Amino acid sequence: MANLNPSYANKQLIAGYCGILFGGFGVHKFILGYTRAALIMLFVSVVGGYFTYGFSLLVMQLVGLIEGMIYLNKNHEEFINIYFLNKQGWF
Repeated sequence: MANLNPSYANKQLIAGYCGILFGGFGVHKFILGYTRAALIMLFVSVVGGYFTYGFSLLVMQLVGLIEGMIYLNKNHEEFINIYFLNKQGWF
């Protein structure tokens, strides 16, 4: 059973909403502490978006939207087990 820390509930909500709104830039990954994955998303969005006329930014925004919806649809204990204890970085 996971440690039900109240700050995890706040991170779940904030990461979910930021994934939906700013997911293309990896903000939700920074909130959860996945710095490497967040930097990859930011790099692909900014540099890749420059070379592909924004197409890669749209793809990264879609990934962030899906991850944000996944974060918000998980119950609190399952979210903690997956993203804080098992450290699953993508989806």
